[in-house]
Amino acid sequence: MGRGCFSYRPLPLIACVSALWSRQRKSLLLMKYLSLAEKPINKPVQKLMSSETPIESPEVPTENTMSPKVPDVEEKVKSSGSPVEGQEAGSNKEECLELLSKRQRKKLLKQKHWEEQKDLRRQKRKEKRQKRKQERQSKLDSNNEGDDRKRVRREVVPSTLRLIVDCSFDDLMVLKDVKKLHKQIQRCYAENRKAFHPVQFYLTSHGGQLKSNMNESNKGWVNWKDIQIRTEHYTELIKKEDLVYLTSDSPDVLSELDEKKAYVIGGLVDHNHHKGITYKKAVEQGIDHAQLPLGNFVKMKSRKVLAVNHVFEIILAYLEKRDWKEAFFSVLPQRKGAVPLEEASNSSKHTLSGKEDEDNDSENN
Repeated sequence: MGRGCFSYRPLPLIACVSALWSRQRKSLLLMKYLSLAEKPINKPVQKLMSSETPIESPEVPTENTMSPKVPDVEEKVKSSGSPVEGQEAGSNKEECLELLSKRQRKKLLKQKHWEEQKDLRRQKRKEKRQKRKQERQSKLDSNNEGDDRKRVRREVVPSTLRLIVDCSFDDLMVLKDVKKLHKQIQRCYAENRKAFHPVQFYLTSHGGQLKSNMNESNKGWVNWKDIQIRTEHYTELIKKEDLVYLTSDSPDVLSELDEKKAYVIGGLVDHNHHKGITYKKAVEQGIDHAQLPLGNFVKMKSRKVLAVNHVFEIILAYLEKRDWKEAFFSVLPQRKGAVPLEEASNSSKHTLSGKEDEDNDSENN
């Protein structure tokens, strides 16, 4: 049979062995270089004292001419600090550096620089700790300088007003809108906890997508305080005579808040896909309905539909200030383009008068 029939291939094995040998050799040379770098060079041997003179041998007078030169050579060798060893160490270092790759040389230099800067880094860390300690101490001293700098918190007076978020619109929202509703409820809870007149907060018809999302993203809701989270409908918990559904589609406008009543806010984020649904629901259930007096004080560029947390915060602000205008402008975001109604009417009058003047000028011409 010809040679072409054999499948003998020794080259891959040789290549593997040579690669392994070169890698091991590089690692050994690296270790050797590090040991040589850390090993200090022997100190030079002290020179011979001037009093010590070489002894001349009387038996061989012919070699006396060369004998004085021998100690000089020995002195040079000793004073140079073993030049043979130094040459060997230098040659070994150069050989190691030549066989190392550029990346490995950079790594060695970086490691050497890092070890040299170790004490400096320790000193910097110590200075930072001392600086933070001084800052904390200065803050404590500034807080304890007097009662005038301390925050005076007014006494919290809970309100008897009941505020309900109706979560029965779960099937009308996609998951993205459910998550937005969850954030709005979290904001309502936080604002009610720090309010000066906190209301009795209810969360009714709790379940479905909203409950599962709350379990996934915020399991701590089960430990919320000063809130009643119920699976029942609000009509099962409170009498119909005490219920008032807050909806912007209602023809009735609130003038004052009755703290004996229970006001319902529709928990719906639909981007105006279901217009008038809360008003229809209130009419079908036979309960009272009303809208906040937004149009009496505020001129808005967008629709008068507010988010759940905005309605909640406006009611809390009114209970504290007892002024609708202050309550609206302390809560409404700037993107709504809210302007006081008086300013809006004055600006419209100026624009109308300007248009009339332009028309008169055009007629005269």
